[in-house]
Amino acid sequence: MSISDSARAFFDACEGGRGWDTCKRWCHDDASFSCQADALAETKTIRDYTEWTKGLLTPIPDLRPDIQAFATDDARKAVVVYSIVHGTQSGEGGPVPPTGKTAAADYVYVMKFDGDRIRHMTKIWNDGHTLRQLGWA
Repeated sequence: MSISDSARAFFDACEGGRGWDTCKRWCHDDASFSCQADALAETKTIRDYTEWTKGLLTPIPDLRPDIQAFATDDARKAVVVYSIVHGTQSGEGGPVPPTGKTAAADYVYVMKFDGDRIRHMTKIWNDGHTLRQLGWA
């Protein structure tokens, strides 16, 4: 499987809320994670990030990504995915009762590979904008 295929499979599983039990097949066990967003400031591993994403499906059950661009840089063993995620807070479990508000949030995954598995992922995302759209901030 190419790194492009692995990145796409990981992206689909992660964004589909399948959690670490599914996503770990495309990652090193100790794969790291970074994001310069307050909502994810304490999240340091891909394991924790995939579980966080899984948890978003409780307050936002219709959460769905819309890939805008997908690129593979074989020389740097990196895959970049730009997506817009859409969803409405209609379920319980958010920081406030369901607001019925919808968000459309731009974000980018940069996945760095070691061999055929992800070693590190950076998420580029403006969490404040998204939280305001949902009525959470």
